[in-house]
Amino acid sequence: MPKRKVPPTEMSSESIAPGPRHSKLSESESTDASDAAATPESSDAAQKTKERAERWNALKCRAKKSAEVNRKEVYAERRRQAVDPSETSRLNRKRDEAEFKLAKAEAEDDGEDFERKRAWDWTIEESERWDKRMEKKKKHVEDVAFQADYTQTARKIYKKQLRELQPDLESYAAEKAKLIRDGTIVETEDGELIAVDRDGEFYADTNSLGFIDNKPSKGAVDRLVGDLKKAEDARMRRRKGGDEEDVTYINDKNKQFNQKLARYYNKYTGEIRDSFERGTMV
Repeated sequence: MPKRKVPPTEMSSESIAPGPRHSKLSESESTDASDAAATPESSDAAQKTKERAERWNALKCRAKKSAEVNRKEVYAERRRQAVDPSETSRLNRKRDEAEFKLAKAEAEDDGEDFERKRAWDWTIEESERWDKRMEKKKKHVEDVAFQADYTQTARKIYKKQLRELQPDLESYAAEKAKLIRDGTIVETEDGELIAVDRDGEFYADTNSLGFIDNKPSKGAVDRLVGDLKKAEDARMRRRKGGDEEDVTYINDKNKQFNQKLARYYNKYTGEIRDSFERGTMV
């Protein structure tokens, strides 16, 4: 049986040209998808660019501020170098003296005791510490005067070494704890338990021999060697120059002062001193 032909008017538009319409839809969908994918990437790039610009501006501001601070410090240092420290100290000392004299004059005009009025500014403890300090300073000034007594000189050196001595408190505490742990425990009449050092290794007396087995630490040995070397260097400095040098000084400070004078004035006074030694000075 032959098939019936469909008339052209009954054919749908989809059956006439299906290919081109499907291709247009796929192109539009791919374009929308690519735009959607490109939009987040472009926004992220813009955000990163903005952050970099902000960091760059912050660094520029910081560099500018640092340059200004450095410039101010340089100018301040230049002003400090232009001012003589000794002149500043002299002006401050004169100002303090003027204030002291003014306060004393005002107290005398008012009929008040100036020393008592000054004492109101300090507590009793501060006043006692100040008096003790002044007394110690006075003794020190009297003690450093020139003396020919070698016993006094040795005593001053000994006291200076005591001031410079730095005891090892940690080792002392460790040895004391060892004594309490290993020592002989004795009960006193009051019932108190104490640790007794029988061998005299920690609490030594005239009959103790425990120091024979004592081995000093490396730090203590180095400190002793350093003190001996310092004393030897001081002796060598005093003996430097030998018998050929004229002794025109009484101590090291006076020697340094004389050497400084000699550097500046020997070229002017050399002929006069030679004339004095020859006895031909007119």
